[in-house]
Amino acid sequence: MKFEEYKMFDAMGLKMLIDKKEVSANELLEVSSFRIEEANPIVNAVVRTRFNQADKEVKSLNSEGPLYGVPFLAKNISQAIKGEVLSAGSALLNDHIKTRDSNYIEKIRQTGCQLLGHTNTPEFGLKNITEPAYYGPTRHPMNINHSSGGSSGGAASAVLSGMVPLAGASDGGGSIRIPAGFTGLIGLKPTRGRTPVGPGVGRQWQGASIDFVISKTMRDTALMLDQLQVFQREAAFHVPLYENNYTALVNHPIRQKLKIAYTTASPVGTPVSPKAKEAVLKIVKTLTELGHDVEEKEPSINGVDLMYHYYVMNAGEMNKVILQLENGLKKQITKDELDPFTYALHETGKHITAADYSISLDGWDQASQVMHHFHEKYDLYLTPTNANHAPKIGELVPVQSMLRRIDNISQLDKKSQLALIYDMFLPSLTYTPFTQLANLTGQPAISIPVALSEKNLPLGCQFMAPKGREDLLLRLCFQLEQSAAWLAPTIGITRD
Repeated sequence: MKFEEYKMFDAMGLKMLIDKKEVSANELLEVSSFRIEEANPIVNAVVRTRFNQADKEVKSLNSEGPLYGVPFLAKNISQAIKGEVLSAGSALLNDHIKTRDSNYIEKIRQTGCQLLGHTNTPEFGLKNITEPAYYGPTRHPMNINHSSGGSSGGAASAVLSGMVPLAGASDGGGSIRIPAGFTGLIGLKPTRGRTPVGPGVGRQWQGASIDFVISKTMRDTALMLDQLQVFQREAAFHVPLYENNYTALVNHPIRQKLKIAYTTASPVGTPVSPKAKEAVLKIVKTLTELGHDVEEKEPSINGVDLMYHYYVMNAGEMNKVILQLENGLKKQITKDELDPFTYALHETGKHITAADYSISLDGWDQASQVMHHFHEKYDLYLTPTNANHAPKIGELVPVQSMLRRIDNISQLDKKSQLALIYDMFLPSLTYTPFTQLANLTGQPAISIPVALSEKNLPLGCQFMAPKGREDLLLRLCFQLEQSAAWLAPTIGITRD
């Protein structure tokens, strides 16, 4: 199989070719590994490959799996593969070899996918761009001067450049939906508790983060939700299993009239580009033509306060991570060994009390209650995925004045530290203010490809649904996928 043919198929399409004996698992491994070697020097989506090991594993793949033989790349955080390094984008962990598969990867193996390696991610998944100092920046396949977003930027660039038809991703503040929106792909963040966590932990970022995939088609998205959904008794959060079949919904797009709220305004008062607003209005027009009732309405949530609640969690979690690393490495970690954002959160986390942390989680729960009542009136909530097209490489690197403030953060009191954290993230948040809400409430949300900016870079739109209602998102998006509003991605690399 040649690459020009390979790139035309989604994961289910490749499996159909295997079933017809038109291609073998070995041939898919060959074309995918060749494409990774060809494209990765340009986009830097993949940080480690395991082609030889994948070749040895072909005979032991689950041949009964629904994606038997389909190439797959995992994310270099939380998605551990036995015998491989999992560094979370940090040089401190670059020799940290995992002794077992994560529960997520065990599920991926059950699908029959071939595990070819790990994709790039920012240090500890903390940013909406993928530019770790140790591995270098991941570039946008449609314009290599731009980022593909983060923290699943490596996954998005791997799919858009044609390395694999879908890739492992995770989302703790938008990290599936943000890069999907920037690259014109599909990014679903499932309901909190829907997919596996661990082993060794029962929650990720207090339930804000969850693992799933970035894909090219809605049917692949639905299939992976069928395969990855789990009722995991040892996990902190549970959601009832969907008793029907998500994949079958492809043949049952939404038919009933939905009531959908939408906004084009940033929840934190930052600017939204005209093209991002136009993308939402394009979908509003299509939804109206399809017979849905669409109304401009926002939930009554203070977005700035909610972000402070989010950053308290980030600070506490990063302080914990660094303390655990110091214990494991038996050394004190210095400022120079950390990304400035990591260091700032770690220092702030030293002053976060148990009461602070509990109050921040109360803020999450209050937002969840507001959204519950909001969805009593509205089936879905529509926003831009991102406020603009993807930023340029290096654009969101902190300026010298901010770096100086970060250097002195240990000398500040807690209130000033949290204010600095907000200021530190503000340039990034200005690009992506819409995604964090679903992480803190635990709701499912999806980014779909809708438009191109004036620079011919993709813009996505996001739908949020009540907890447990991924089926509603899938059925509506199956309907939209067949409409003129859907902007399917062009797989490949454009050298600007």
